[in-house]
Amino acid sequence: MNILLVRVSSLGDVLHNLPVVADIRRHYPDAQIDWVVEEGYVSLVRLNPHVRRVIPFALRRWRRGLFKPEVRAEMRAFFRTLREEPYDLVLDTQGLIKTGIIMGAARVKPGGRKVGLANGTEGSGYEPVSRIFHTDSVKVARRAHAVARGREVAANALGYAIDTAPDFGLPAPSNLAARPAWMPREDYAVFFHGTARAAKKWAAPNWIALGRALAPMPVLLPWGSEGEKSEAEQLAASLPNARVLPKLSMMDAVELARDCALAVGVDTGLTHIAAAFVRPTVEIYCDSPRWKTEGNWSPRIVNLGDTGTPPSADDVVAAARTLLASA
Repeated sequence: MNILLVRVSSLGDVLHNLPVVADIRRHYPDAQIDWVVEEGYVSLVRLNPHVRRVIPFALRRWRRGLFKPEVRAEMRAFFRTLREEPYDLVLDTQGLIKTGIIMGAARVKPGGRKVGLANGTEGSGYEPVSRIFHTDSVKVARRAHAVARGREVAANALGYAIDTAPDFGLPAPSNLAARPAWMPREDYAVFFHGTARAAKKWAAPNWIALGRALAPMPVLLPWGSEGEKSEAEQLAASLPNARVLPKLSMMDAVELARDCALAVGVDTGLTHIAAAFVRPTVEIYCDSPRWKTEGNWSPRIVNLGDTGTPPSADDVVAAARTLLASA
């Protein structure tokens, strides 16, 4: 059976779709699974050894030059690649017009199906017109977890029950000798403090209190923008055990999450990556609903706060100490 998954973005959403691969292979061990994803997340999907082929999609970049001949050529090449072989099943677990168009362009074998979401979850960016590209639409609960949503679409399409915890199919942590030069050789904590939306941030004094409580454990501070770099530098100035990291690639950031002894972060993709690796993780929710993305598959993940009710520094310190003590 040849199956195509369409989940193009964003980082957290792509990550949360990974368990669909393990579910399918558990029930259909010979299934060949391909995946269409935004080019920036190709390296993440390739970490899963059960994805046969990753088809890069570059709409974010193409939009900036739609009338350039080289961009038009890239787009034509994408659709040629997409249509190289027919599929028994195409699954769109995102429910957007752009993912629907990809689904519509994909070829299916005689009797093949194109299955997607019949509705969106609460607060999602679901676009109902995407259903015109489906042969079957799967209704999910209005408060379906981000991981459960994709798993339910696949399970409904292929006729199996979801009866296991999610398996993200990600590799084990590396040994100390294999760590890059910028990564400490001893156990370290990483603070995923940055996020695009200011309301989702946890106050700087809280991060400082947490860092001081963890001393002398090294605290690494990644950043993704100049604003986040400035915030990291301000935190590091108040923490003798903290270090601002250099600009990291996507794969460097994934390794950072994979190898940490403790991850603490706000509701952002890199925090969820640490949870997917089942590293000891404290997920902090300040202005987003916890039910959507909380790491609920392992006791090594602690979820604190909720929309409008960020956790205190004391609560996060206590959770971090408990996780470190039980590691």
